[in-house]
Amino acid sequence: MVPNPPRILVVGAGSRGRAYARAIQSSTDGIVTAVAEPNKYKRRQFGQSYIWGSHALPSEGVQFDDWRDFIAYEKGRRARIVAGETDVPPGVDAAFVCVLDEMHREVILALTMLGGLHIMCEKPLATTLRDCIDIYEALRTNTNAKGEQMIFSIGHVLRYSPHNMLLRKLLLEDRVIGDVLSVVHTEPVGWWHFTHSYVRGNWRRESTSAPSLLTKSCHDIDVLLWLLCSPASYNAQHGETPHLPSTISSTGSLQYFKRSRKPAAAGTATNCLSCPIESSCKYSAKRIYVTQEEFGLDSFNTDWPVNVVIPDIESYSDMNVARETLLRELAKDYGTNTPALQIEQSNWFGRCVYESDNDVCDEQIVTITWDDDPVSSLPSFPHGLGQENLLVSSPSRGRGSKTATFHMVAQTNKICQRYTNLYGVDGEIFADSSTITIHDFRTGETTTHCPRNEDRGHGGGDLGLTRQFVRAVDKVKNHGWTTNRAQTELVGCTLEEVMRSHAMVFCAEEARKNKKVVDWGEWWAKHVEAGGTLPFGD
Repeated sequence: MVPNPPRILVVGAGSRGRAYARAIQSSTDGIVTAVAEPNKYKRRQFGQSYIWGSHALPSEGVQFDDWRDFIAYEKGRRARIVAGETDVPPGVDAAFVCVLDEMHREVILALTMLGGLHIMCEKPLATTLRDCIDIYEALRTNTNAKGEQMIFSIGHVLRYSPHNMLLRKLLLEDRVIGDVLSVVHTEPVGWWHFTHSYVRGNWRRESTSAPSLLTKSCHDIDVLLWLLCSPASYNAQHGETPHLPSTISSTGSLQYFKRSRKPAAAGTATNCLSCPIESSCKYSAKRIYVTQEEFGLDSFNTDWPVNVVIPDIESYSDMNVARETLLRELAKDYGTNTPALQIEQSNWFGRCVYESDNDVCDEQIVTITWDDDPVSSLPSFPHGLGQENLLVSSPSRGRGSKTATFHMVAQTNKICQRYTNLYGVDGEIFADSSTITIHDFRTGETTTHCPRNEDRGHGGGDLGLTRQFVRAVDKVKNHGWTTNRAQTELVGCTLEEVMRSHAMVFCAEEARKNKKVVDWGEWWAKHVEAGGTLPFGD
């Protein structure tokens, strides 16, 4: 531990908040010193695990029922310091925002108005393009006493896994397959995982959440842009601009989880526990959450996904009582007389997957194209020929035409174990969640790399993102770094990149819904530049 470690507030003690807290505790010099969480059980468990311990009571300024309570407390704490009070508890240096997606804008804007805090926000940045622009503009005003813009990071954890970091190095720095011509990237969501989150859970409706391309796959779109759009580190440091896409198109729909697909033998049943074919249905809520067939309670799993249904499931000492409680929750259902708002604001984990109110895509393909992007370069002429200032246009390495195709698919055995085929002029690569295999056309050799997998959380991406963000905060706090240096060298992702990757998702959704190919430059100018005061142009 460093003498003056970065002090971290976690806003939202759900699964992602806990994942980042574990990463802070296990792989950084930072310490979690405060939590804001409305659920009393989650708040207490989080505090006992990461802040005050199981044998102590929480002290002043370490737990808040609501993030607004933290804002009010911090304003008062700062006022006490200005008034000359002594023994004022220290504040926090940074905040991890891990609340529901639709709350991100409100929380981040409040934190930026408070000022002086570095911020890491779980993905997606927001659920609408307008909210993304508002957040971007607010983050630009979040400065320290020197007038420097505070550090910001987004939960695009795929950038930070050892696997993907090595893949990017092989592509952009080592150029093992030369110029990339085509990439096909697949995210297999998982047949039952999709039902948990996108048919029965929080992210099932666009009107209350966002399109599944945003809530599930925005970091897949981001990693494609990171590999194919952002210049290699050396080139970026020497002023090379991103190779921006030319067109975006997309197809997709809700193909399977709808009433027309319901087995006739299920009859009029709308809940698994009252369904005549429950025992033979692979989507049975009892099978998924209770029995040992998947990851149910009977397999002694009190973590995800069981604790999403019953947040305090691990507090039950009697397994029979826990099982009965879980079954009662799964038996809950709604009918024609249930208020629409109650249906929308609740999760229905026992609901028939063919009778839910879900409407997000369970299958989607996005195609992104790039045109040749010639850059100006100075040719070398013999001295004295008077040609020193002649500029010629030529495609720079990695800036030739190329295509990327992304496929998000629900019906898979793999659960979020992404895989990618990359085709270049000198070879091809197959990358899955654990290996990178390169076939070199020039030599005929095949080489396989097996990057270390530090953690189950996105192949070590959770640890990697957390480590880099907290390290950046520490460098600014304790080592005299500017925030710009820490953002560039350690976080490795700019606000512009965050905005671009999210805008790409919204552009793809427009292309899908209108069944057209969208010109990226025109779309950006119309919907992003015209919608805010962004100081950069695409």
